[in-house]
Amino acid sequence: MDFAPTERCQDYRERLLAFMDEHVYPAEAVYEEQMRAAGDPHFQPPILEELKVEARRRGLWNLFHPHPEWGPGLTHSEYAPLAEIMGRSHLASEACNCSAPDTGNMEVLTLFGTEEHKQRWLVPLLDGTIRSAFAMTEPDVASSDATNIAMTMDHDGGEWVLNGRKWWTSNALHANCKVLIVMGKTDPGGPVYSQQSMMVVPIDAPGVTVVRGLPVFGYQDREGHAEVLFENVRVPDADVLAGPGAGFMISQARLGPGRIHHCMRAIGMAERALELMCLRASTRVTFGRTLSERANIQDWIAEARIEIEMVRLLTLKAAWLMDTVGNKEARTEIAAIKVAAPQMALKIVDRAIQVHGGGGVSDDFPLASAYAHLRTLRLADGPDEVHKRTIARQELRPYRLDAEAAKAAAQVDTTKGARG
Repeated sequence: MDFAPTERCQDYRERLLAFMDEHVYPAEAVYEEQMRAAGDPHFQPPILEELKVEARRRGLWNLFHPHPEWGPGLTHSEYAPLAEIMGRSHLASEACNCSAPDTGNMEVLTLFGTEEHKQRWLVPLLDGTIRSAFAMTEPDVASSDATNIAMTMDHDGGEWVLNGRKWWTSNALHANCKVLIVMGKTDPGGPVYSQQSMMVVPIDAPGVTVVRGLPVFGYQDREGHAEVLFENVRVPDADVLAGPGAGFMISQARLGPGRIHHCMRAIGMAERALELMCLRASTRVTFGRTLSERANIQDWIAEARIEIEMVRLLTLKAAWLMDTVGNKEARTEIAAIKVAAPQMALKIVDRAIQVHGGGGVSDDFPLASAYAHLRTLRLADGPDEVHKRTIARQELRPYRLDAEAAKAAAQVDTTKGARG
């Protein structure tokens, strides 16, 4: 494995770092001022639109998209360092049209959408003129097991009728959100992994009601985490992605790249938290000495550097495996980074908050908001426990097969002995 950035990656990295320094970090205070002045938690501030124009002018647009027809065609290994840089600010991913859940939705539409889907939804998403949301999680079932999905999708002539309730539909309250990708059950009696389907649903379709935005630790995200009610929503056959029964397959295709994006952004936030911790520790004096002279603070700083480097290497390995042998062969590493990266970032942000004292839990620094956002990552795209289960099953598989072989051999010996 060679983790040295390619010439193409290095070029994008240098341009992105300059964009962050010259435009994104200075825009953070302007963003906060515009949001306060608007008085609307889901307001789309002008500064973000200005950042989008500048990012596009610099060629820092749709960097995530692996298909050259729609983006620069970077590999996962090439995009990963760029996702880390964008993760340092809550503005950067949207400024570069690389924010979730649009990235996953755009890949789904690229891989499974019809030509009509691409023209009506994918092109505007790639242009950054609209946003989208992904509706899978439900309040009444344990959605960490996607086979539990309860939304009904009943066929009626040339249409499907959707009934159910979703929540944590991130981005549904964004001012520019126009379309949902919705997962539900089209064949409850079929094979377990063929019961689910995904459909393209305009957010203003009759019967779709955005009930409320769910706060995260008291924060109302601008994009929103919506509870959405579907009451007899009619969807044409043509808007079923990849045909009935393909929902679970699509969800698996969607999540692999998304976990690289999430985890590298978490590493970027951890890096920024470490920088803020070092700055605060070097300038804050207690009992005649700076905090940076205290042994426990030095331990925190050293441990942060070690843990960031370990998780970054694991994530880059996962990206490299996805590029070389595919998502299926990389499933253990993909599951591992989804556990390791948020936990690591949360630990470092928490310690940075502690070093900042009361300021750390205020909105004067980005740490409290970062903690709230990062904490959701231990649940988003499946909770830690689901990913640990995947890893454990892979580790135990050879032993299970050995035990089954030994049991089968013992039965054969018993049969031979009985015949003798």
